[in-house]
Amino acid sequence: MQINTDQLANHLKRGLAPVYFVYGEEVLLVEESCQAVREAAQANGYLDRQSLTVESGFDWNGLFASAQSMSLFAERRLIELRLPTGKPGETGAKILIEIAAQPPADTVLLVSCGKLDKAARETKWAKALEGAGVVVVAWPLEAAQWPAWIRRRMEAKGLKPGPGVVDLLAHLMEGNLLACAQEIDKFSLRFGGGEVGLDDIEDNLGDNARYNVFALADASLRGEPATVERILTNLRGEGVEPILILWALAREARELAQMASLVASGQPVMRVLDTRRVWAKRKPLVSAALKRLSPEAAQDLLRRAARTDRILKGRGTGDVWQELQCLALSMSGLKPATCHI
Repeated sequence: MQINTDQLANHLKRGLAPVYFVYGEEVLLVEESCQAVREAAQANGYLDRQSLTVESGFDWNGLFASAQSMSLFAERRLIELRLPTGKPGETGAKILIEIAAQPPADTVLLVSCGKLDKAARETKWAKALEGAGVVVVAWPLEAAQWPAWIRRRMEAKGLKPGPGVVDLLAHLMEGNLLACAQEIDKFSLRFGGGEVGLDDIEDNLGDNARYNVFALADASLRGEPATVERILTNLRGEGVEPILILWALAREARELAQMASLVASGQPVMRVLDTRRVWAKRKPLVSAALKRLSPEAAQDLLRRAARTDRILKGRGTGDVWQELQCLALSMSGLKPATCHI
């Protein structure tokens, strides 16, 4: 049986399976799923907990013997096995298959690891764990899933997000679930509970490098070259990695290129913004950029971003900070004579 992390809580309410195999590239969701299994096990009387991590020289036979033996401290027990590489090796695979074939009585086995490729998911040991219990897959969140996840997270911390708060956090944090969870934890500590508005969030994020990077992108969209240069200078002075700045600017460039093409085909700007799920507070910024940039200019931004990416990866020549400046200024509508694609 395979479920995703959102389905785990309801599953655990119905009782525990003898085996859980939790994996995925979203580290936060993997750990929180494991914690949910731990808490459910404890609530159901599995009070003896054994935690093991597979490292070089790991005693797989010892694991098998332990799994088959009776608990010394309680009637029920939880055995946790962390598999950092996702590769148990020949001996480990054999032991896992044997344990899965006859799960020990009054025992829950919880195996966890990171991302598994298709070949690993199709191995006999992985299939054996799935056949013996439940596989929980921590898939990365799609863009459309972020707002609901953020809202649930904030409400679980006693926070009531005001208008625009969820959209702002989704925009700033998309792609980094752990960072988003940490920010929400900070909000919880600072505000204690109750409603949290946009001003509260923006004040709290003011010193966050990721927030300042997106402030750069917003200034570029607004067409404010002086602000662009000031923020970029500050980011460089603060030691912010160029890859983070490029990621934010390139994301805007991709969106602008797609939207500029739709507008050029005759679609109204506001309809395009709604179709592309641009949230209300950013619509004036993006609308201004679309009026300022032709489809050809938007494509030039993509080419500039690709050039900057090659330089970052050592496959091109040039000064990465100068390229970032050219990209941001070009997005703002200013094209310095020193900037050539």
